[in-house]
Amino acid sequence: MTWLSRDTVPTGTGFLRLSPAADVAVPLSSADLAATVELSRETFAAAGITATDRVVVALNSDGDLAGAVLTQALTGLAGATASVGPRGRMRLLAALDAVGATALVITPTGAADLLARLHMEFLVDPLDLGLRTLILVGEITDQRTCRHLAAEFGARVIGVYVDPVFGAALAWRDATDERNPLSPVRDGLLALADLAEDAVLAAAPGKSAELVLTPVWHSTLGDATIRTGEVVDLSADSAGIPAPTHTVGDHVLIRGRWLSLPRLRAVLAKIDGIAQWTLEIRRDGTLDVATLKVAFARPSLLKNPMWHGRVRQAVAAVTPVTIKVEVLPEVSETSAPPVIDDRRGHHLGSDRHGR
Repeated sequence: MTWLSRDTVPTGTGFLRLSPAADVAVPLSSADLAATVELSRETFAAAGITATDRVVVALNSDGDLAGAVLTQALTGLAGATASVGPRGRMRLLAALDAVGATALVITPTGAADLLARLHMEFLVDPLDLGLRTLILVGEITDQRTCRHLAAEFGARVIGVYVDPVFGAALAWRDATDERNPLSPVRDGLLALADLAEDAVLAAAPGKSAELVLTPVWHSTLGDATIRTGEVVDLSADSAGIPAPTHTVGDHVLIRGRWLSLPRLRAVLAKIDGIAQWTLEIRRDGTLDVATLKVAFARPSLLKNPMWHGRVRQAVAAVTPVTIKVEVLPEVSETSAPPVIDDRRGHHLGSDRHGR
């Protein structure tokens, strides 16, 4: 058995599925792509999507959420499917009306943000949308949010697990009860592993474990075990595989996308004069907010627009996620390692062995 992480998946040849920052490239032959779509279709069918549904997919189509693959999977299963991408909430509202949607595939924070806009800006009753099912993917969420969405929209709230490597929908759960485990659509797709050692856990009540993929459907990676960087907490009465509650390793999840921390460190290390920096991530209200706080080593750089621009361009080069750059007002005379300050409490750190 070969153990891999997203950073060590062999690139291979043929069609490659690239992450938004091109830090992960996964080979998908035509047969692999067809298998990925079919797995996702089976998962949506198991979650209750039928030919009576009209589905809108409101996800990024070029990145970790694999909106295009999920849309393909829903096509032919649902009565109608439309992919609208990451458009604004007003245009999403118009798309739901145009399609006559009964189901919406969206991130948890996207759904919460849509709900807030319906009440505060659009003056629309969520029940009037006629949605029967909300399918949440791509982010860590909580039971309180899921129950609130279910009550406000009068809809089933389903969590679908989309893996961060291949973009396949592999498992689902009723998200209104945190005790409900993930239900993989086939046996042998997902497993739990020790955080520090390359070993699958049969049972580990009271511990944290990392979710790993066993992509038996893939033509070249079928015998590999791939770490996802997603962590579950196993209580004494845990049954099956719980939904992820944390992340670990060299990628952090922000607004449904995975940010490569080594890439961020590398581009910022090339900018002369940065003494230290902190990436602060919060979830204020409905959406994640990321701020890069930079301390310069020289007074001449504090109000230098060219240097500030270099930092912003460096950040934009490694992620499509909007990250605000904040220059600290005081010079730092000493250098310090970068800090990831995840105030959501999601990311446990880069070092698995310390967990």
